[in-house]
Amino acid sequence: MKFKQIILFVLFQSILSVSVAQEPVEINVDFSSKIGEMKPIWAWWGYDEPNYTYMKDGQKLLTEIAALSPVPVYVRAHSLLVTDEGPRAALKWGSTNVYTEDEKGNPIYNWTVIDQIFDTYINRGMKPFAQIGFMPKALSIKPEPYRHFWKPGAKYEEIYRGWAYPPKDYEKWAELVFQWVKHSIDRYGKEEVESWYWEVWNEPNIGYWQGTTEEYIKLYDYAADAVKRALPTARIGGPEGTGPGWDKAAEFLTTFLDHAKNGTNYATGKKGTPLDFITFHAKGSPKLVDGVVQMNMGAQLNDIEKGFEIVASYPEFKNLPIIIGESDPEGCAACSEADYPHNAYRNGTMYSSYTAAAFARKFELADRYGVNLVGAVTWGFEFENQAWYAGFRDMATNGVDKPVLNVFRMFGMMSGQRVKVSGQLNHNHETIIKNGVKGDKNDINALAAMDKNSATVMLWNYHDINEKMGETSSVKLSLAVLPKNKLLVQHFSVDQEHSNSYNVWLNMGSPQNPTASQIKELEKAGQLKMAGSPFWINCRSK
Repeated sequence: MKFKQIILFVLFQSILSVSVAQEPVEINVDFSSKIGEMKPIWAWWGYDEPNYTYMKDGQKLLTEIAALSPVPVYVRAHSLLVTDEGPRAALKWGSTNVYTEDEKGNPIYNWTVIDQIFDTYINRGMKPFAQIGFMPKALSIKPEPYRHFWKPGAKYEEIYRGWAYPPKDYEKWAELVFQWVKHSIDRYGKEEVESWYWEVWNEPNIGYWQGTTEEYIKLYDYAADAVKRALPTARIGGPEGTGPGWDKAAEFLTTFLDHAKNGTNYATGKKGTPLDFITFHAKGSPKLVDGVVQMNMGAQLNDIEKGFEIVASYPEFKNLPIIIGESDPEGCAACSEADYPHNAYRNGTMYSSYTAAAFARKFELADRYGVNLVGAVTWGFEFENQAWYAGFRDMATNGVDKPVLNVFRMFGMMSGQRVKVSGQLNHNHETIIKNGVKGDKNDINALAAMDKNSATVMLWNYHDINEKMGETSSVKLSLAVLPKNKLLVQHFSVDQEHSNSYNVWLNMGSPQNPTASQIKELEKAGQLKMAGSPFWINCRSK
């Protein structure tokens, strides 16, 4: 081992506020015991509102997200093929007007807005996780009513309008997809487009698809064939169903994989369908208990486990890349805290600690099932021109980064090989799926990695219940088999005092119209902060 520095990342949930002496929790990191690659599965983002991409705060946040990663970040957005109907940007709504028809039914393609979206990514070194959807009005079998005007507090089902229906002409649908891929090659080059991922639709096992499972499979076959005709080396996948922890969602995923393996292709008549990667979603389920937020990470991990189990049962597909297309503590990013009080975890340190703990277990589950997890999409971006800290599931508010984004800055500094962590650990993926993180045992744990020039250790202290009062916990961290030389130690933290713009905002009196100087202070507080100065240690053999 030749690395020259150790970087410690520490995430504390604000619930631990009672200072009572107790024995330290022992955590051991063995840098000689490699357990797998530290894949950048965190470097994936997504959101409902594609037109936020090129707006003021959207561009700022994308710049920051791109900068936190040494590898390209992939971005997934809904509604890339939706037809214009009034203002483009609204909660859970977006449009590009890419496809219309003339009076004779001939297609008219307009790539202006979709180019603006993808240019914003490409110019920052990011890459599209290109979602083929939803249905243009001119192709929908039920074009009226087409647009929704959903607002927080309304029934979620109100969003499912004409854009969610099958096409009236699958050949025209396929031609739209073919032309989109060809246009992308012309604009960005073959090599660039080969590095993208193309997917068909979103959550077609629920209301996002107002057709049958077989009709979705037909939609997929025509789209996949069109992508491959335009670019045989392109990557196409699906089905982006909801969490397989639900038996009906598991059945949908299995039906899709069976078709990909043996079914008759609707577009070609041949056996099977192109499948270069597999996608599904995984969500937790927080609730309010006696006025207190109680998370449910176990539900999210159960979705992931069931999905991995299904994929691993297919020898033909087990080694394909898996992308968890949405992987979050719950299901509605646009549902603010004001209207949905169980989402009150989002502004502060509970979200950041949850994120650290959940991503570590995604690695555990992938290791257990021997599958090829390459990405887990965080469905949380920003919401333009909304109230400060309104409690949306986002990474920033009015251009100010929230604590959760600093977890991803930490992940961006972790690379190389994951190494073994052991000790007095109360929780792993199995216990969390079964019982959650409740009672008097917090999830105090770590994720560690080692690369050529540095070693990194991420420590967190997490509990499912936000206002749980418990003893402050000290940790005895043992690092085994260090190189025999001087090492630089750096310590970064997300807690009440560090990397936490929300706490600074609260201490300002929660202003909804902060001054320019206050905004500058909040922007500074939103960045990842060191807890103390770096220091050198001497490592010697015993």
